[in-house]
Amino acid sequence: MPSFDVVSEVDLQEVDNALHTTRKEIGTRYDFKGSRASIERKEHELTLLAEDEYKLGQMLDLFSARLVKRGVDLKALEVGRVQPAGGSLERQVCVLKAGIAADAGKQMVKVLKDMRLKVQASLQGEQLRVTGKSRDDLQAAIAALRGEDFGLPLQFSNFRD
Repeated sequence: MPSFDVVSEVDLQEVDNALHTTRKEIGTRYDFKGSRASIERKEHELTLLAEDEYKLGQMLDLFSARLVKRGVDLKALEVGRVQPAGGSLERQVCVLKAGIAADAGKQMVKVLKDMRLKVQASLQGEQLRVTGKSRDDLQAAIAALRGEDFGLPLQFSNFRD
């Protein structure tokens, strides 16, 4: 039976490349000269530090522009609120979303059931497996899922005939 998987992944190598070019530009920009602005990544969490909220916004704009250039969907970046970090610094924590949460998976299954296609969808961990008898039904399911906005980037992989 033909099937495919719906996943939500982030290419961490591309995120690291965007992070590196953002750091370089922060080091050379005139408005960041002499400031203690920095951006760090630990696993799926980014921490931005700067003296004021304006510089945090500028750093986030630079980083998101680099992510777009590298082909990383901005839906994967969940921006947190600005918090005081001590020492007259401000901190902003951003999280890279990966995997399909249970509620988003249930929404996807509901969309597929509402389409009345002859496919079955099951949530397996952090991915959604869709199976059906016809390749055309599976392609219609992919089109239906692409048409909806679930708040996270979707990739379709492991298409088997």
